[in-house]
Amino acid sequence: MALRGTGPPHLMKKNFPFIILTLILILLPSIPFAQVQTRLRVIRASNVGAGVDPALTDVHSQLGSLFNFTSYRLLRNESLSLSLNQPVSISAREGKIMIEITLVGLQKGFTELRIRVIREGKDILNTQVRLSPGRTVLIGGPKLREGVIIYALSARF
Repeated sequence: MALRGTGPPHLMKKNFPFIILTLILILLPSIPFAQVQTRLRVIRASNVGAGVDPALTDVHSQLGSLFNFTSYRLLRNESLSLSLNQPVSISAREGKIMIEITLVGLQKGFTELRIRVIREGKDILNTQVRLSPGRTVLIGGPKLREGVIIYALSARF
């Protein structure tokens, strides 16, 4: 696109950077930045005692149908803001176990997350999940003396 007859050429050279900057600022808000609000709950499941933590009532039926334990206790409840290909690490169980969550894809009806569980520097779980808005995915994690850790992931986007 050429502008002709709008003034002397030296004025166009002076104003060109201003015009480019203005166009960038106008177009910048329309560029999508992939970001997903994610909730991670770290749950201790065991057969020691009985009962379900009140904070887990929304996933109680899922827990009971997938896992055979009598007690479910919420250890951590984290709200995460995930950006594309930027891993977020959360420590579980006094830093001995880490969970790393990475947003690897965002589509209209789902998001793709890579989940890594690391114990003492070694991967013990490395998987990818597709998560729809409003849904919760449960992932059985590492064993404990009296049970296991379960990760519950949900997202809003």
